[in-house]
Amino acid sequence: MIALPPAAARWIAAALFAAGLAAAFLRLPQAAAPAFVPAFVPAFAPTASAHAGSPAEATASEFTLPAPAAQAGPASLALLPDGRVAAAWLAGPDDDASAASIWFATFGRDGWSPPQLAARRESTAAGTFAHMNKLGRPVLWAEGSWLHLWYESLTLGDWAGAAIVHSLSTDGGKTWSKAERLPVSPFGALGSGLGGPPLALADGGLALPLDHRLFGRGGEMLRLSATGRLIDKVRLAHPLGSSRPAVVALDGQRGLAVAAGDAGQRAVLTSADGGRQWSAVPGIDLAGATTAPALLRLAGGKLMLAGNPPGEGGTLRLWLSADEGRSWSAGPSIEAAADGAAEFADPALLQARDGRIHLAYTWRRQQIRHRVFSESWLEAARP
Repeated sequence: MIALPPAAARWIAAALFAAGLAAAFLRLPQAAAPAFVPAFVPAFAPTASAHAGSPAEATASEFTLPAPAAQAGPASLALLPDGRVAAAWLAGPDDDASAASIWFATFGRDGWSPPQLAARRESTAAGTFAHMNKLGRPVLWAEGSWLHLWYESLTLGDWAGAAIVHSLSTDGGKTWSKAERLPVSPFGALGSGLGGPPLALADGGLALPLDHRLFGRGGEMLRLSATGRLIDKVRLAHPLGSSRPAVVALDGQRGLAVAAGDAGQRAVLTSADGGRQWSAVPGIDLAGATTAPALLRLAGGKLMLAGNPPGEGGTLRLWLSADEGRSWSAGPSIEAAADGAAEFADPALLQARDGRIHLAYTWRRQQIRHRVFSESWLEAARP
């Protein structure tokens, strides 16, 4: 028997190990090609809302989410099976960002319910066995009787990105499961932030938009299985940058993403294969500030975007598109203040089963404002 030099033996052993891994990978069952489930809302269905009258009326109402602390925002909205709207948002004292927690409430006939605590920094650290500086942006999603809550846990600060944490409630938000980190990055699951709400996939899974922060900034999308297992991750690369993307499905294969770009621009991307690949769309005339936008496909097929005009953090406006995002026109202004310190940011959009549109946003970092309006009001209030 020929004795190999130690270096050659180690090289051959490594090659055989790599070949074994490759063979095992090839034998793994491959996930089916992804497909979106477009969210179409019926024209009218009675719900337990806090409004009277038909959604065809040009009406609008204003509410404020419960205030468990002096500082609030951002918020996320989700539609419950019984037609109520649920919200998760960050709130804490104005002198200590590390003390902020995530709260949960529902909106029905009597307005907003009292807030319930959904996640704290201490409980998140205990569940994930990791030190953290503070909690960040939440994303709420209802799937049957389950409520999914993803949120950011920041260890090193905003500049380094966050770990994405997931928690689940099966009793309507009364209790939440132990926080678990999503393995979104090889760097200790750090370096990411959350974008807009997820998209439902035909296989029962979800596509969750992310914001990559650790080495440069850009959008990403996680493909999760029906059980929450990470299947794939794709980049949403754009020459302008693509921070905190908001994504909608146009049909089973086509999707549209709008993100905050560099130099006060909006980055627009499309996919034609269920989200496996995304390409930049040039020439879209939609300027905006570098804050995260919110995007919604309305029941009638139009797209609606909420965000800040260029350099105007003190103005929150809506935009509308009737051609799947190829062109946009200005919609009504929701908030405008001459105060240079005013900030209306972090919009979240949802259309309920009765056809009414819900918009939540951070008001001067002090509270979460909630606007409810019909598509008829949206058209009547356009400039």
